[in-house]
Amino acid sequence: MGFIGSGAIGSTIARLAVAAGHRVVLSNSRGPGSLADTTAELGPQASAGTSEEAAAAGDIVVVTVPVAAFPELPAAPLAGKTVIDTCNYGPERDGHIPELDGTSLASSELLLRYVPDAMLVKAFNNIYFKHLLSLARPAGAADRSYLPIAGDSGPAKAAATEFIDSIGYGVVDAGLLADSWRQATGTPVWGTPYGPPSNEKGRPTGPDVIRAALAAATR
Repeated sequence: MGFIGSGAIGSTIARLAVAAGHRVVLSNSRGPGSLADTTAELGPQASAGTSEEAAAAGDIVVVTVPVAAFPELPAAPLAGKTVIDTCNYGPERDGHIPELDGTSLASSELLLRYVPDAMLVKAFNNIYFKHLLSLARPAGAADRSYLPIAGDSGPAKAAATEFIDSIGYGVVDAGLLADSWRQATGTPVWGTPYGPPSNEKGRPTGPDVIRAALAAATR
Protein backbone atom coordinates (compact mmCIF):
# COMPACT_ATOMS: atom_id res chain seq x y z
CA MET A 1 0.00 0.00 0.00
CA GLY A 2 1.31 3.43 -0.95
CA PHE A 3 0.08 6.58 0.76
CA ILE A 4 0.30 10.04 -0.74
CA GLY A 5 -0.62 12.13 2.27
CA SER A 6 -0.32 10.88 5.83
CA GLY A 7 -2.68 13.06 7.84
CA ALA A 8 -5.45 11.87 10.13
CA ILE A 9 -7.26 9.67 7.60
CA GLY A 10 -4.15 8.46 5.79
CA SER A 11 -2.31 7.46 8.95
CA THR A 12 -5.44 5.76 10.33
CA ILE A 13 -5.88 3.69 7.15
CA ALA A 14 -2.16 2.85 7.34
CA ARG A 15 -2.53 1.72 10.94
CA LEU A 16 -5.44 -0.56 10.05
CA ALA A 17 -3.55 -1.83 7.00
CA VAL A 18 -0.47 -2.77 9.02
CA ALA A 19 -2.66 -4.52 11.60
CA ALA A 20 -4.18 -6.53 8.73
CA GLY A 21 -0.75 -7.61 7.48
CA HIS A 22 -0.18 -5.12 4.66
CA ARG A 23 3.11 -3.35 4.06
CA VAL A 24 2.78 0.44 3.75
CA VAL A 25 4.93 3.20 2.30
CA LEU A 26 3.96 6.63 3.61
CA SER A 27 4.65 10.03 2.12
CA ASN A 28 3.66 13.63 2.69
CA SER A 29 4.51 17.11 1.48
CA ARG A 30 7.15 17.61 4.20
CA GLY A 31 9.40 14.72 3.19
CA PRO A 32 10.19 11.25 4.54
CA GLY A 33 12.07 12.51 7.58
CA SER A 34 8.92 14.05 9.02
CA LEU A 35 7.32 10.60 9.16
CA ALA A 36 9.98 8.93 11.30
CA ASP A 37 7.83 8.85 14.43
CA THR A 38 4.81 7.50 12.53
CA THR A 39 6.72 4.69 10.84
CA ALA A 40 8.47 3.80 14.11
CA GLU A 41 5.09 3.51 15.80
CA LEU A 42 3.65 1.40 12.99
CA GLY A 43 6.60 -0.99 13.05
CA PRO A 44 8.70 -2.83 10.48
CA GLN A 45 5.90 -3.16 7.92
CA ALA A 46 5.90 0.63 7.50
CA SER A 47 8.42 2.85 5.75
CA ALA A 48 8.51 6.40 4.43
CA GLY A 49 9.44 7.81 1.05
CA THR A 50 8.67 10.56 -1.42
CA SER A 51 5.24 10.70 -3.03
CA GLU A 52 6.77 9.24 -6.20
CA GLU A 53 8.26 6.35 -4.22
CA ALA A 54 4.99 5.68 -2.40
CA ALA A 55 3.10 5.74 -5.69
CA ALA A 56 5.57 3.34 -7.30
CA ALA A 57 5.63 0.96 -4.34
CA GLY A 58 1.93 0.46 -3.80
CA ASP A 59 -0.20 -2.17 -5.53
CA ILE A 60 -2.98 0.10 -4.28
CA VAL A 61 -2.25 3.77 -3.59
CA VAL A 62 -4.27 5.94 -1.20
CA VAL A 63 -4.40 9.63 -2.13
CA THR A 64 -5.36 11.72 0.88
CA VAL A 65 -4.38 15.32 0.21
CA PRO A 66 -6.12 18.71 -0.06
CA VAL A 67 -7.89 19.17 -3.39
CA ALA A 68 -5.63 22.17 -4.00
CA ALA A 69 -2.67 19.76 -4.07
CA PHE A 70 -4.04 17.66 -6.95
CA PRO A 71 -1.74 19.32 -9.54
CA GLU A 72 1.32 18.18 -7.54
CA LEU A 73 0.48 14.47 -7.64
CA PRO A 74 2.90 12.14 -9.48
CA ALA A 75 0.76 10.95 -12.37
CA ALA A 76 3.20 8.60 -14.11
CA PRO A 77 3.72 6.04 -11.31
CA LEU A 78 -0.05 5.94 -10.67
CA ALA A 79 -0.85 4.87 -14.23
CA GLY A 80 -2.76 1.60 -14.35
CA LYS A 81 -3.04 1.36 -10.57
CA THR A 82 -6.02 1.25 -8.25
CA VAL A 83 -5.99 4.62 -6.51
CA ILE A 84 -8.26 5.21 -3.53
CA ASP A 85 -9.31 8.87 -3.32
CA THR A 86 -10.23 9.94 0.22
CA CYS A 87 -10.22 13.67 -0.54
CA ASN A 88 -12.91 16.20 0.31
CA TYR A 89 -13.23 19.63 -1.25
CA GLY A 90 -13.19 22.52 1.21
CA PRO A 91 -13.24 26.04 -0.28
CA GLU A 92 -11.99 27.52 3.01
CA ARG A 93 -8.83 25.40 2.65
CA ASP A 94 -8.57 24.77 -1.10
CA GLY A 95 -9.81 28.09 -2.41
CA HIS A 96 -12.89 28.24 -4.60
CA ILE A 97 -12.95 25.93 -7.62
CA PRO A 98 -15.93 26.97 -9.75
CA GLU A 99 -16.66 23.52 -11.15
CA LEU A 100 -16.78 22.07 -7.63
CA ASP A 101 -18.78 24.99 -6.25
CA GLY A 102 -21.44 24.16 -8.85
CA THR A 103 -22.81 20.76 -9.80
CA SER A 104 -20.87 20.06 -12.99
CA LEU A 105 -18.10 17.96 -11.44
CA ALA A 106 -17.39 15.72 -8.47
CA SER A 107 -13.99 16.19 -6.83
CA SER A 108 -12.91 12.69 -7.92
CA GLU A 109 -13.61 13.64 -11.53
CA LEU A 110 -11.33 16.64 -11.06
CA LEU A 111 -8.64 14.38 -9.57
CA LEU A 112 -8.89 12.12 -12.62
CA ARG A 113 -7.84 15.04 -14.82
CA TYR A 114 -4.48 15.08 -13.02
CA VAL A 115 -3.99 11.29 -12.88
CA PRO A 116 -5.83 10.27 -16.07
CA ASP A 117 -4.41 6.77 -16.32
CA ALA A 118 -5.16 5.76 -12.73
CA MET A 119 -8.20 3.65 -11.81
CA LEU A 120 -9.85 5.83 -9.18
CA VAL A 121 -12.13 4.62 -6.40
CA LYS A 122 -13.72 7.12 -4.00
CA ALA A 123 -13.68 5.77 -0.43
CA PHE A 124 -13.02 6.71 3.21
CA ASN A 125 -13.98 10.35 2.64
CA ASN A 126 -17.25 10.12 4.59
CA ILE A 127 -16.04 8.87 7.97
CA TYR A 128 -14.33 10.64 10.89
CA PHE A 129 -10.84 9.25 11.40
CA LYS A 130 -11.47 8.27 15.03
CA HIS A 131 -14.60 6.37 13.99
CA LEU A 132 -12.64 4.68 11.20
CA LEU A 133 -10.20 3.35 13.77
CA SER A 134 -12.73 2.32 16.41
CA LEU A 135 -15.45 0.77 14.21
CA ALA A 136 -13.27 -1.77 12.38
CA ARG A 137 -14.65 -5.29 12.86
CA PRO A 138 -13.72 -8.71 11.45
CA ALA A 139 -15.73 -10.22 8.60
CA GLY A 140 -18.91 -11.82 9.86
CA ALA A 141 -19.25 -9.57 12.92
CA ALA A 142 -22.88 -8.65 13.58
CA ASP A 143 -21.92 -5.01 14.20
CA ARG A 144 -19.70 -4.55 11.17
CA SER A 145 -19.90 -1.10 9.59
CA TYR A 146 -20.03 -0.27 5.89
CA LEU A 147 -18.44 2.38 3.73
CA PRO A 148 -19.63 3.68 0.34
CA ILE A 149 -17.29 3.44 -2.65
CA ALA A 150 -17.66 4.88 -6.15
CA GLY A 151 -15.63 4.29 -9.28
CA ASP A 152 -15.70 3.57 -13.00
CA SER A 153 -13.44 0.49 -13.04
CA GLY A 154 -14.89 -2.85 -11.96
CA PRO A 155 -11.47 -4.39 -11.23
CA ALA A 156 -10.41 -1.33 -9.22
CA LYS A 157 -13.60 -1.46 -7.19
CA ALA A 158 -13.00 -5.16 -6.54
CA ALA A 159 -9.44 -4.45 -5.38
CA ALA A 160 -10.59 -1.62 -3.13
CA THR A 161 -13.38 -3.78 -1.71
CA GLU A 162 -10.94 -6.57 -0.91
CA PHE A 163 -8.62 -4.13 0.86
CA ILE A 164 -11.43 -2.45 2.79
CA ASP A 165 -12.74 -5.87 3.83
CA SER A 166 -9.28 -6.82 5.07
CA ILE A 167 -9.11 -3.82 7.42
CA GLY A 168 -12.53 -4.37 8.95
CA TYR A 169 -15.31 -2.87 6.83
CA GLY A 170 -17.99 -3.91 4.38
CA VAL A 171 -18.68 -1.93 1.22
CA VAL A 172 -21.74 -0.40 -0.43
CA ASP A 173 -21.34 0.30 -4.15
CA ALA A 174 -22.31 3.95 -4.61
CA GLY A 175 -22.01 3.98 -8.40
CA LEU A 176 -19.65 5.71 -10.81
CA LEU A 177 -17.16 8.49 -10.08
CA ALA A 178 -19.77 10.92 -11.39
CA ASP A 179 -22.05 9.70 -8.58
CA SER A 180 -19.45 10.26 -5.85
CA TRP A 181 -20.96 13.66 -5.03
CA ARG A 182 -23.49 11.61 -3.04
CA GLN A 183 -20.83 10.97 -0.40
CA ALA A 184 -19.23 14.41 -0.46
CA THR A 185 -18.96 16.85 2.44
CA GLY A 186 -22.33 17.75 3.91
CA THR A 187 -24.34 14.91 2.35
CA PRO A 188 -26.45 12.55 4.52
CA VAL A 189 -23.84 9.79 4.36
CA TRP A 190 -20.99 12.11 5.35
CA GLY A 191 -20.18 11.45 8.99
CA THR A 192 -23.72 11.37 10.35
CA PRO A 193 -24.47 7.62 10.13
CA TYR A 194 -21.51 6.81 12.38
CA GLY A 195 -22.47 9.26 15.11
CA PRO A 196 -21.12 12.66 16.20
CA PRO A 197 -17.37 13.30 16.55
CA SER A 198 -17.91 13.82 20.27
CA ASN A 199 -18.57 10.07 20.50
CA GLU A 200 -15.11 8.83 19.58
CA LYS A 201 -16.16 5.18 19.54
CA GLY A 202 -18.76 5.86 16.85
CA ARG A 203 -21.91 3.96 15.98
CA PRO A 204 -21.81 0.73 13.94
CA THR A 205 -23.65 1.30 10.66
CA GLY A 206 -24.98 -1.39 8.34
CA PRO A 207 -25.42 -1.34 4.55
CA ASP A 208 -29.11 -0.39 4.52
CA VAL A 209 -28.41 2.83 6.44
CA ILE A 210 -25.62 3.73 4.01
CA ARG A 211 -27.81 3.02 0.97
CA ALA A 212 -30.65 5.14 2.37
CA ALA A 213 -28.28 8.03 3.10
CA LEU A 214 -26.81 7.90 -0.41
CA ALA A 215 -30.31 7.87 -1.90
CA ALA A 216 -31.29 10.93 0.17
CA ALA A 217 -28.45 13.09 -1.17
CA THR A 218 -29.39 16.14 -3.24
CA ARG A 219 -27.34 18.66 -5.16
